[in-house]
Amino acid sequence: MAEHDPPAAKVEVSGKVEAPGRPARKRKGRRGRAKAPGNPKSAGTAAKAKARPSGSAGKSEAGKAPRAENKAGPSEAAAPQVRKAPAAAAGAPSGQPLPASPLSGRQAYAAIDLGTNNCRLLIARPSGENFTVIDAFSRVVRLGEGIAQSGRLSDAAMERTLSALRVCADKLMRRNVYLARSVATEACRRACNGAEFIERVRQETGIALDIISAREEARLAVLGCHVLLEDGFGPAMIFDIGGGSTELVLIESTGTVPRILDWQSVPWGVVSLTESCGPEGTTRDERLARYRYMHSLVAESFAAFSKRVAPARESASQEGPLRLLGTSGTVTTLASLHLELPQYDRRMVDGLIVPAESMRGISSRLSAMAIEERRELNCIGRERADLVVAGCAILEAILDLWPAARLGVADRGIREGILRSLIASHSPLSGGERASGIRTMSHTIRNAVHAR
Repeated sequence: MAEHDPPAAKVEVSGKVEAPGRPARKRKGRRGRAKAPGNPKSAGTAAKAKARPSGSAGKSEAGKAPRAENKAGPSEAAAPQVRKAPAAAAGAPSGQPLPASPLSGRQAYAAIDLGTNNCRLLIARPSGENFTVIDAFSRVVRLGEGIAQSGRLSDAAMERTLSALRVCADKLMRRNVYLARSVATEACRRACNGAEFIERVRQETGIALDIISAREEARLAVLGCHVLLEDGFGPAMIFDIGGGSTELVLIESTGTVPRILDWQSVPWGVVSLTESCGPEGTTRDERLARYRYMHSLVAESFAAFSKRVAPARESASQEGPLRLLGTSGTVTTLASLHLELPQYDRRMVDGLIVPAESMRGISSRLSAMAIEERRELNCIGRERADLVVAGCAILEAILDLWPAARLGVADRGIREGILRSLIASHSPLSGGERASGIRTMSHTIRNAVHAR
C-alpha cells in the first residue's frame, strides 16, 4: 500500500536551502490517552486513537561511560557536501542513477539505513510537495551483535546482514530507481572490520554503503521526522535511540527545517547497552539493579550535554511546555503498549503524543519483568524482548535530561531524511547523461545479483 508523507518543506543541502515547494505547515500530533500502568498485554481493547495516513535506529568497557561524540553550535546543521561520484554501485553517497525502465517517466528515489540492529529500505516517488512510498523493507539483522566484547562484526552477523541487503538489491533492480543513498551507522563506525565489510557488501550486492558520522546521522534523523514536532516556542529536543548509539539534538523551530543549536551522540544503543551490562539475572531484584545500572551509565554519558543545554531548557520552559520528539523502535514499541494495540500499527503510532509519565510507567514495569514475560507482550515479541529494557533505560535518562510532560512519537527518521534530501537537491539529468549513468549502474547491480 502506498504511503503518503507530509510536506517536505525545505531541505538543507551543502549549506544551501532548496525549496521544492511552498513551506510545509506543521502537523499536530494526536494526543494519546493516559494509561494506568496496568498490563499492556490486555490488547483486546485497542485504543480508539484517530488513525491518519501513514508517513512515508569502538569497543566500550562495561561499567564505564563511553566517549561521547559531540560538536556544539549552529554550524552542526550544515549538511555534508553532496558530490557526483563515478557511477559504481547502488546507494553510493552521492546518489548516482540506478537501473530504470526506459519506458517509464516516473522516477523513484531510494534510501537504505543499515543500523546496528536493523536493515531498512525505502523507495519513493516525488508527489508534489510530498513523496509516495512505493516499496519498503525492514529486517532485524543485529549487525552489531558482540561488538561490545570483540570490537568486530561477527561472521554470523555479517551473513544475516548480507542476506537482507540482497533483498534490497533485488528491490532496487525491480523499481524505477533514479537516485539512491545507502548509509551505515554505529556498528560499522565502531567495528575494526567495518570498512572491510562495506567492501564485501559492494562486491556481493552492488550496494555501496557510506559509513556516516554521528553528526550526519543526527542531521538526517531530524530532517526525516521534525514535521511531527508539536507546535510551540523556544528550543525543543529530538532524539534517536539506535542499536549502537543514541543521538540527542537541540533544535530551534524556524517554520521550515529546524536550526540545530547543539547535539550529542553517545555509543549507548539498545544492543551496545544490553551487551555491556551482562545477563539480566534470575530475580526481580537482580533485574531492577541491572536496570538502575543501565540508567546510570547513560545518564553519566549525557551529563556534559545536559549541562550545556540547561540554559535552553530553562528558556524553553518559560515559553511554554517543553517539546520532545523521539524516533526509534523503543518509543514506537512503548507507544504501542500505551495504546494497548493487539499488533503494531504504524498509522496509530506515527505522530502520536503520549504522556511522559505513561512511558515512564511502562519502562518501569518492563524493567522488572522476566524476558519470558516480555516475549508474550503484544508489539514486543522475541525480536525485541531482550533489547527493550535497555531502550527504556535510555528513554528515562532522556526524560530526566529534558523533562517534557508529553513525548511525540515518530515512526520515521534517517530513511525519510535521506529521501527528502535527495528529492530536494537533485533534478533529473539530461537524457544523454542519464542514459549513460543508468547503463553503468545497471551493469554493476545486475552483475552482483546474477553472480549469486
